[in-house]
Amino acid sequence: MTRSPSRALRRDLYAAGAAALLVTAAVLVGRHIQDTRHTLFVSWPPLLANWDPHLGPGTPAAVLVAAATIVYGPALAARLPWRALLPAAWGTATAWIFSLALIDGWHRGIARRLTTRYEYLQVIDRFDDIHGTLRTFTDHILLGSPDHWPAHIAGHPPAATLTFVLLDRVGLRGGGWAGVWCIVVGATACVAVLVTIRALADETLARRAAPFLVLAPAAVWMGTSADAYFAAVAAWAVALLALAVTRGSLWCAGASGLLFGLTCYLSYGLTLVALIAAAVLVLARPRPVLLVPLLAGLAVVPTVFTLAGFDWWEAYRLLVTRYNQGAGGIRPYGYWVWANLACTVLITGLATAAGLRRTGAVLLRRERGDRSDARRLALLVAAALLALLVADLSGMSKAETERIWLPFAVWLLPACAFLTRPRGWLLAQALLALLLNHLLRTGW
Repeated sequence: MTRSPSRALRRDLYAAGAAALLVTAAVLVGRHIQDTRHTLFVSWPPLLANWDPHLGPGTPAAVLVAAATIVYGPALAARLPWRALLPAAWGTATAWIFSLALIDGWHRGIARRLTTRYEYLQVIDRFDDIHGTLRTFTDHILLGSPDHWPAHIAGHPPAATLTFVLLDRVGLRGGGWAGVWCIVVGATACVAVLVTIRALADETLARRAAPFLVLAPAAVWMGTSADAYFAAVAAWAVALLALAVTRGSLWCAGASGLLFGLTCYLSYGLTLVALIAAAVLVLARPRPVLLVPLLAGLAVVPTVFTLAGFDWWEAYRLLVTRYNQGAGGIRPYGYWVWANLACTVLITGLATAAGLRRTGAVLLRRERGDRSDARRLALLVAAALLALLVADLSGMSKAETERIWLPFAVWLLPACAFLTRPRGWLLAQALLALLLNHLLRTGW
């Protein structure tokens, strides 16, 4: 029996309302815990942010990009040739991220973000001898070790820091270039997701998802956080895998493996992207021959770093020890295990909450008329949600998940392709991002 559109819309609104209540609870409970026990180590729980209403030079551009995407985005996404849609999506996403970042001004919004005492650019000079630094990298992870690494360097494998070292070596020095790199590369994540949806599911669904991928509230934290760059690398690894298994391309399989290997050396937690990759393999059932270049490519980056003297497993073990020592404070698991999900609502928006409801409905339906492409997209989104939940339950991501989980969040946004009345939902997404960026001074 077919459900009426009005009934489905009411259920979408219920899902969005429940998500809003989760955020409200996280804010109120978080304020109480922070004011009484001071154990959350964030100023505006559940986000690492401060209450500070403000306008900035990026305000007019952000409003203009949002309005244009809401009014024209769905129609253009449906009509543009595919080869034109992809660069248009990338360009609009880049403009959206840049304009939101510039609400805080060039210096605070972009140029200074990656130069604070926790960030990668603080240790560029310690990589003059890259090979020597890699050999002794694990000696500086623990808080009690001599010249211990700042938080983000210790918290990631060295490929993350080496990215900015190499940018410095080629002349793109300083926080401005590092910020631009993260924004421009990070914005390509939406293109990778579109490519994946088209390859595995359906071009129509990809086109319907495009405006939501472009106008994501996650853009507040993609400008500027290195996690935006990590998200793009991981997304392209999945996209190339989808192309490999649907086209039988050995080159795409090898390139996908190479990027998956790099992903694991950018962030320890991104090993969970393997769950999304597994969903791709299950959906496409590739020829066994494709596994050869995939695994060969996957081995390249780990082999290079291991031969250079960096032990990934030892580094991760030491990082867990540092985390348990209280790096960043001993944050209560009982709050963050659900407040992290409120952070996810804030980076993916209420539209995604409604889209996830529809995703669940697609997976649960067994009606004869169900389209297989919709189920394929639903399974891909479900795999991303599973990866995020595993990361949450692990307890290794307590707070700051508004940036840490960007690589997973970009795969939840396609759930919005199932929504009707896209302009209304896009308006909700844009308003959320604009309010967050204008009312709060975010930490990233």
